[in-house]
Amino acid sequence: MHSKHREIINPSTIHDPFGYTHVVIPKGKKIVYLSGQVAWDRDLQVIDIGDLAKQTDMVYQNIQHALNEVGATWDHIAKTTIYTTQPHEYAIIGAATAKFFGDAPPPAQTIIGVTGLALPEFLIEIEATVVMDE
Repeated sequence: MHSKHREIINPSTIHDPFGYTHVVIPKGKKIVYLSGQVAWDRDLQVIDIGDLAKQTDMVYQNIQHALNEVGATWDHIAKTTIYTTQPHEYAIIGAATAKFFGDAPPPAQTIIGVTGLALPEFLIEIEATVVMDE
């Protein structure tokens, strides 16, 4: 995969990544930090309690709205940090990541298992670092 906004490196001496990139070198000059997004809708209602796939989709929808607001695309995301109460469900998380990133290479990524998030109904929270030209 090729990225216009990031140099993508996956060393041959490390296992092949699935749903993330081992090394990302941003090419932009402006750094934007997106706060951790959770499965809240616009009215602060937790959506799909107990469903990691649907909550992850909602989180990525919220990230899409933030990207739109600053004029960025998924390709501008250099790094995500994922906090989840279900860290072993990386196939579910990876499927949502692939859906939203589409043809853009996935970012560098860390998944952290936690015992809880801001509300007990939240199963996942994702924060992102975006790098843009201006």
